[in-house]
Amino acid sequence: MTASLLQVDQLDVAYRGPAGAVPVVKGVSFTLGQEKLAVVGESGSGKTTVGRALLRLLPRHAQVSARTLRFDGVDLLAASDRQMGQLRGQRLSMIMQDPRYSLNPVMPVGAQIGEAVLRAEALGRAACQERVEQLLARVHIREPGRVARQYAHQLSGGMGQRVMIAMMLAQKPRLLVADEPTSALDVSVRQEVLDLLDELVAEQGLMLLFISHDLNLVGRFCDRVLVMYGGRVVEALPAAELAHADHPYTRALLSAAPSLKHRRRTLPVLQRDPAWSAG
Repeated sequence: MTASLLQVDQLDVAYRGPAGAVPVVKGVSFTLGQEKLAVVGESGSGKTTVGRALLRLLPRHAQVSARTLRFDGVDLLAASDRQMGQLRGQRLSMIMQDPRYSLNPVMPVGAQIGEAVLRAEALGRAACQERVEQLLARVHIREPGRVARQYAHQLSGGMGQRVMIAMMLAQKPRLLVADEPTSALDVSVRQEVLDLLDELVAEQGLMLLFISHDLNLVGRFCDRVLVMYGGRVVEALPAAELAHADHPYTRALLSAAPSLKHRRRTLPVLQRDPAWSAG
């Protein structure tokens, strides 16, 4: 593994409300180099909040603090809005769960990718269009010229995710946060998107933070895994050792997943321990 460009130490996130601040992320710490790091857990565990906190994409009523939140020497908490605007897209990017809600429905997708291209390069109209088609071809889209003229509602889920990845590639980021990028896709298309992300990590030196609830998937795809429960990281381990996890929450999640090889009449129900939330 290469040197860690991202350092997160004791990250806390809380949301202000009528009754005071409600903590949702508590003391999360990790580092990330050129690798695929998974953050897994149930809905509401705080994994997406962690990803959004890195890019400062949380709403204004969120309170974010950390002992260290640094990317390639830049203090992400102290950076100005202008600095973050330059970092986002150019060096930090995020792929959302469902492209139908991330792409502009009234603009052709090629025009949206073109906006990202022009943020990174000063190109004329013809050169920009050529660059857009090159990016679409890079993510294995056939007939990139035709697809560039289409709108988001005309694309399948897998095609939409490829467009989102092409938009991200336009600015050549170092860190990609992928927030459940395959959960809305069928099995065959899911594997194609995973293969593409794997290819980009290897060829372009991307650091990938892969947010998911699918432990079986990340066990095959990622290098390391952080397991979150109640806003805390309860276990961190190599993905290859996920089947031998120590924490009872991780083991319970694994046992609750259905298997084609070992059929069971009923799946076990997760028995929660209040101590898991206490750290």
